[in-house]
Amino acid sequence: MSEFEKQSNEQKILVAAEQEFLTKGFDGARTTSIAKAAGVTHAMLHYYFRTKEQLFERILDEKVSVMSKVLFPAWGDPNLPFLNRLTMIISAHFDFLVENPLLPRFLINEILSRPERYELLQSRISQYAGAVFDNLQTEITKSVEKGEILPVDGKMLFINVMSLNVFTFIAYPLLETAMGDLMADRERFLAIRKAENIEVIMSRILKR
Repeated sequence: MSEFEKQSNEQKILVAAEQEFLTKGFDGARTTSIAKAAGVTHAMLHYYFRTKEQLFERILDEKVSVMSKVLFPAWGDPNLPFLNRLTMIISAHFDFLVENPLLPRFLINEILSRPERYELLQSRISQYAGAVFDNLQTEITKSVEKGEILPVDGKMLFINVMSLNVFTFIAYPLLETAMGDLMADRERFLAIRKAENIEVIMSRILKR
């Protein structure tokens, strides 16, 4: 029995729906296609999720939850030096995107085409963002006072990390065409890119 077959009907629906949303967008996704891919009836899909909107929100909630669980353990360890934690955060965020490469383009497309999605996404992220930014700035200030790094605004640092990591996956199809041999081996390219992103971020804050 495959891993997919071992999943509950609800889990199968979520897996199928995620793929449908990420590849076709919210408007292009069809619950009939999701039910077929999940191996359940259309009626059973609506038993678990009454609307496509409800299904979309469940998947969004799970992605935000997974990302927070990936990022927070490293950041919340006070025994690790700031630079070690920052490196782990950049790496963990990049690895999350490796596992979810279609997610950045999907979210941006949804926000641009359906502005109301921004409010939904903001409501999910805001429950984590405030505490993260406050804690980040506090740690930066401590590290600056110790003479370990240069002063930097925590929110700008966060934007730098997001920009470098997310762009790799948003632009991947174009880069694959333009960069040729560099991207012939996807796994190798992503490992090189992650290391480069970490180096660029560190070069902004490390004292020379």
